[in-house]
Amino acid sequence: MNLTLKAFVKKELTQALRDVRMRALMFGAPIIQLTIFGLALSTEIKNIKLAVFSGPGDAMFGRVADGFYSSGWFLRAGHAPGEDPYELIASGRADAALIAPAAGLARSAERGGGRMQLLVDATNATKARAVEAYARNIIAAQAAREYGARDDAALKFDVRVLYNPAMESSMFLVPGVMGMLVCLITIILTAMSLTREKEMGTFETIVSAPLSNAEVLLGKTVPYILLGLADAALVVAAGYLIFGVPVRGPLWQLGLAALALVVTTVSIGTFISTVARNQQQAMLGGFMFLFPAILMSGIMYPVENMPRAVIAAAYLDPLMYFVRLIRNIMLKGGDVHVLWANLGALGLMALLAAGLAYKRFRQTLN
Repeated sequence: MNLTLKAFVKKELTQALRDVRMRALMFGAPIIQLTIFGLALSTEIKNIKLAVFSGPGDAMFGRVADGFYSSGWFLRAGHAPGEDPYELIASGRADAALIAPAAGLARSAERGGGRMQLLVDATNATKARAVEAYARNIIAAQAAREYGARDDAALKFDVRVLYNPAMESSMFLVPGVMGMLVCLITIILTAMSLTREKEMGTFETIVSAPLSNAEVLLGKTVPYILLGLADAALVVAAGYLIFGVPVRGPLWQLGLAALALVVTTVSIGTFISTVARNQQQAMLGGFMFLFPAILMSGIMYPVENMPRAVIAAAYLDPLMYFVRLIRNIMLKGGDVHVLWANLGALGLMALLAAGLAYKRFRQTLN
């Protein structure tokens, strides 16, 4: 190799690997992301929350319900006596509800087929199809045990699909992608804003201005909060006009959820910009946060399918709470329990992220 070229390559490698933070981003991030890809992404649908409703003493229906829970696909969704199954699904406490015939399953079967009703939350069309297929197999197997292998159609059920009758995948994916885009734009733009000032040499001018630390921080973040809210409104409008995703909940809920997410992501982006030394590190740091956040948010695959360790980490992901919020508001009408639970979690994350960003930003100024 040419000596000049060899020296030049050596110089570039040394410059790229000199910083510990850059080495961590280049070699640590791929391992972390590969691990999360392998653990979080699973096409198998499991841990489906099922609620059962039956009259007292309906032994046959009890055996059918036990068949669901022992299959390994379903979990018990607790509910109060007399609670409305529709409300249970709307609040997200159940993914499906199996309702026994009023006269009892055994008596209905003797009269020509015990017809149960299965209510399915179809906001996730793939999950809804899996629930129906699982139910069909489990009920057919139970009928064969009760009446013999030749009469496995003695027990029947009617499926009622809620919130997405056509089972269109876009109804599930588009709201999640909306949150992902807002998160991507706000974190990357904010993370690169402060490092750009450092590289251009204008950061010293900002520091020397007669402004307090809080004023400087607000001046750097408020514009990106406004831009993030504008992007949120744009993607919601695009989802409605282009893909036909309905907005069944009130707009003030959407605005409140978007504000909580944008404040959180802008604060995270500001924190990244105070740690990074240049725009390259800021961009890599932003993507290092974004990839795991997107994978663990439930945009593509349900969080419930993931291992427990990954689920625990997902509860630290602000995008997960926003995805739950926007899907509930747009597709289910905005259940108040879902709204305040997830909005409260997002609000706490916003306060924590803003506090960390302010502390690190003040240290940077000093």
